[in-house]
Amino acid sequence: MAQQRPLRILHCFRSPVGGIFRHVRDLVEEHSTAGHEIGILCDSSTGGEHEDRLFDDIRPFLSLGLTRIPIRRSVALSDIGVIWETYKKIKSLRPDVLHGHGAKGGVLARLVGSALRVNRYRVARLYTAHGGSLHYSRSSLTGQFVLRMERLQEYFTDALVFICEYERDTYAQKVGRPRPLTRLIYNGIGERDFQIIPTRSDAVHFIYVGMLRDLKGPDLFVDAFAKTERLIGRPLSALMIGDGPDREKYRDMMVERGLGKRIGMLPPMRVQEAFAMAQNLVVPSRAEAMPYIILEGLGAGKTVIASRVGGIPEVLGRSSPALVAPDNADDLARVMADALTTPGWHNAVMPSIDSVKSVFSSSVMARDVLKLYHTLAEGSSASETYEASVNLS
Repeated sequence: MAQQRPLRILHCFRSPVGGIFRHVRDLVEEHSTAGHEIGILCDSSTGGEHEDRLFDDIRPFLSLGLTRIPIRRSVALSDIGVIWETYKKIKSLRPDVLHGHGAKGGVLARLVGSALRVNRYRVARLYTAHGGSLHYSRSSLTGQFVLRMERLQEYFTDALVFICEYERDTYAQKVGRPRPLTRLIYNGIGERDFQIIPTRSDAVHFIYVGMLRDLKGPDLFVDAFAKTERLIGRPLSALMIGDGPDREKYRDMMVERGLGKRIGMLPPMRVQEAFAMAQNLVVPSRAEAMPYIILEGLGAGKTVIASRVGGIPEVLGRSSPALVAPDNADDLARVMADALTTPGWHNAVMPSIDSVKSVFSSSVMARDVLKLYHTLAEGSSASETYEASVNLS
């Protein structure tokens, strides 16, 4: 990678939390180490102390700096000011590549990139959805608007990057067969993430790690935990680790069900610290693209129980007994009970660490993304068809 000319790469996304932030951090580190100049532009109103520590980790790799401006989640008139401020900042950084992540990041990167190109400044405009707008239904008015906007923005896009087959196929079904160049490039984790993390002597039976919002299913976790206790016939213990807009709602839910002393709540922390607190990781999401927590859990040698949504079956195996019906606490409780009571369940059900590493590696991800950057920055044609790009992926 280092033999090709250095690129100036800017990543745009809204909230510096969760999978998108993890994805960008890995790309930043890999590409900076390979000799490229990297910057980040994201929201200033989200994230906390945990995210600040993560930013501190990657600051040495951000030669183009970290720019944080207020970016609202929903569309608003204030977006006009945000776009103007973003345009001025990005223009001053003179990037070769603008890579938007998530719906809002995709809008900013593609609009600003297109404005720069109108002014005869060549910049590659890429978009990775990371689920985002693809979670909307075509049957709702909001969904129709969002998905039509995705279609419209293809005219301002040089390449679409899909992080799993599910995301690629969902885009084709909901938005339409992509017009720009497309690539399927799986999320990946680094070498340091493929290390067994033993559980502490005071470990609980189950952990939930992630955003505390309904889309991620913390309420299903609480409900299934109670049902698992009844199936097994004894009290259990669990932790919910994370933060989000519905945190107090889940706390109240646990208290009302008499679970307040058996399910604890902790703030966000480094995932390695969280994994030391239990062997069994539960990911009860109602919708996902390709969640990093699945890859991180498998890399750490954890038993991962997850909803059959998004790209999760592509990691665990499409017929894996660890997959549960989405939005179904009864099915989740059944598998949670199996994991605790069936001897050898982990070894029989979980994919090997080596098999995960061979496909979901950050070095492979970064290499393929950088190859696409160079293809676009060097002016190669972006007129390949959807089928051809799938075959090349």
